Parts: sequence; C-alpha cells; structure tokens
Amino acid sequence: MQNQSTELIVKDFELEKQTSDEMSEEEFFVLLSEKIAYMIEYQLDMLLSLMYRLDIDEHKINAVLMPSSLVKAEVGLAHLVIERQKQRVASKNRYQSPPIDEEWAF
Repeated sequence: MQNQSTELIVKDFELEKQTSDEMSEEEFFVLLSEKIAYMIEYQLDMLLSLMYRLDIDEHKINAVLMPSSLVKAEVGLAHLVIERQKQRVASKNRYQSPPIDEEWAF
C-alpha cells in the first residue's frame, strides 16, 4: 500500500501511527478491519459520517452492509476505504500544482 494512503487512513481512523509503520499491508488491513468492526458496534453514526466525508460511494457501502453480502461488513468497508484512499492519492499526484514562483509569493 502506498505510504500516503496509509497515513490518511491512520489519521482518519485514529490508528496508532507507530504501529502501522511497522506492519505489513495485510496486518494493517486487519487493524483497520478491527477498528471498523468496533465502530460498527459502538460508533455507527461516526463511521457512516466518515465514509461520507471520504466520499465512498453510498451504493458500495450499502452493498457491503447488506446481510446477503459475501464478506463481513468490516472487511468490505476496509477494502472500500483503502481503495478510495489510493484513488485520492493518485488523483492528488496526477493533478499536483507546480510550485509557486517566489516573486509571486506574498
């Protein structure tokens, strides 16, 4: 996983930064899934608000939360979060502005 997307997820989900730095991508995924499982159980409104703020497609969220879903809700949501953060980082890097010329700086 890209370092930038990991940093965004650590910040958004209030995960331990030092712990996530030492983890493999699979271990980080498990940590994120566990945090999401906790939020489903105890902070559902906060989780859904965070999903909205991260601009994760509502239809994808609903599909993962359906009882007929083939994966656990926390696993599906973790996949959606990681996928979206990777998209955001790629988009940011693609459309990055060139540095401002110093003579134009205030």
